[in-house]
Amino acid sequence: MVDWRDNLPEMKPGEVWLVGAGPGDPGLLTLHAANALSQADVIVHDALVNRDCLNLARTGAVLEFAGKRGGKPSPKQRDISLRLVELARSGQRVLRLKGGDPFVFGRGGEEALTLVENHIPFRIVPGVTVGIGGLAYAGIPVTHRDTNHTVTFLTGHDATGLVPDRIDWDGVARGSQVIVMYMAMKHIATITSRLISAGRAPDEPMAFVTDASTDQQKVLETTLARAAEDVAASGLQPPAIVVVGQVVRLRSALDWLGAASGRVLTADPLGHRSNPQKDSA
Repeated sequence: MVDWRDNLPEMKPGEVWLVGAGPGDPGLLTLHAANALSQADVIVHDALVNRDCLNLARTGAVLEFAGKRGGKPSPKQRDISLRLVELARSGQRVLRLKGGDPFVFGRGGEEALTLVENHIPFRIVPGVTVGIGGLAYAGIPVTHRDTNHTVTFLTGHDATGLVPDRIDWDGVARGSQVIVMYMAMKHIATITSRLISAGRAPDEPMAFVTDASTDQQKVLETTLARAAEDVAASGLQPPAIVVVGQVVRLRSALDWLGAASGRVLTADPLGHRSNPQKDSA
């Protein structure tokens, strides 16, 4: 019988693998990610990588913290990228482990370009991004045919730490039925004000999810108009994934983690009964 691990790639000395660790639950690691953890000599990891994922590293692997936290001393991105080059040139098998997906607001593209510039061989391993997987653990789908045919993913702050001016907030508000925001909690009052000014309903459902897919996961359901006030009162701390749109209403039916703890789910959260014959067509 062939062992599935025999078909996974070998991490070679001098290589860097840029790997997504998913939103937190180690069960959401890909096979390629687990394979990298079992081989790497050095693991350069972000603050968002769950400790349970790091515990899967091979015995003897060196863990290097390279996390960034808003408002706190953090390594500069250029220094992190050059550290990957340095480690690879020393003959190490280097795993750059990032929360979520390295190419979704993870600056993996910047690090990969530095590797290309310095002729370092690399591999990209996508991960489950928190904007999809983390919301799924909260019982919130990013799409549902009865609520939306569009979804926009955006970041709540740019390189300066401010709300990005290059985002067409009016266009997003008018054109996207569901908006998923990374790194937006700090500026949520400004962001919600812009969305409401652009025509979004003040009572539109909104949710914040912190520590998504982990035992510490917390979910706050609110509205655009009340978001800033409710977040402040809740005591929730970033990072959080934030979603705006009618899909938030589906959580009353799809909160599968809550159901496992005794929550009674609502069969028809959107206020209408589906037609089984039509659905099967």
